Amino acid sequence: MREQIDALERLIEEMELAELLSQPEDKSAAILEIHPGAGGTEAQDWAEMLLRMYRRWAERMDFKVSFLDFLEGDEAGVKSVTLQIEGSYAYGFLKGEAGIHRLIRISPFDASGRRHTSFASVDVYPDVEDDIEIDLREEDVRVDTYRASGAGGQHVNKTSSAVRLTHLPTGIVAQCQTEKSQIRNKETAYKILRARLYEVEVKKRQAERQAQYETKEAIGFGSQIRTYTLQPYRLVKDHRTGTEIGNVEAVLDGEIDHLIRSYLLHVHG
Repeated sequence: MREQIDALERLIEEMELAELLSQPEDKSAAILEIHPGAGGTEAQDWAEMLLRMYRRWAERMDFKVSFLDFLEGDEAGVKSVTLQIEGSYAYGFLKGEAGIHRLIRISPFDASGRRHTSFASVDVYPDVEDDIEIDLREEDVRVDTYRASGAGGQHVNKTSSAVRLTHLPTGIVAQCQTEKSQIRNKETAYKILRARLYEVEVKKRQAERQAQYETKEAIGFGSQIRTYTLQPYRLVKDHRTGTEIGNVEAVLDGEIDHLIRSYLLHVHG
């Protein structure tokens, strides 16, 4: 009975969260990147702890995790890692995890047993490139026809079967003259135009991501979104919402649903 009640409570919480995830990209898979801050092995070990935390959370959600990139640390931990996390509303759940995460603990790499502070950055993007929809309206396209010509200026035929399309909002041009049929040339030209517009949109999104990354705050003091304290006391605190959790081990083992829910409620306040 207790297991059934717990399962029902989790289902209700998931339904409540789904109501908060109203953006089109929220339902997408997530691309999650982790980079250690300054501090060498200590920070790289912290990055690996975060990697484990998110993998354990994904397992609890029955999400699929794939490594897109992985660079091992010099002595321990990771220098950088990129994950693809696939599951319903994966990006919506994880988008609030983007930012600087701080760890305070007695360093296992310090023979003197001193307390260390480590930082790592988490970046989260929606995996939506394959879902880009190109709204190609006929009124935005100028269609010109002309006679197709072969090698040496010879006409392939005497009709104006070749087609040139100009996308007026962007100035992008696509043309085709390989077929004798004007209709087929037009279909092919539209396919080429759509592909070029798709490429432009992909590059635009990549540029937006790069700009976001370049303006990101330094991975260091004063910029953290969350602090995980193991010494001198045990506490996880989200500085945006004020949420505090004393069971640090559970959080680092992937139990971050309360932190995720608190953030979503905070931003939709």
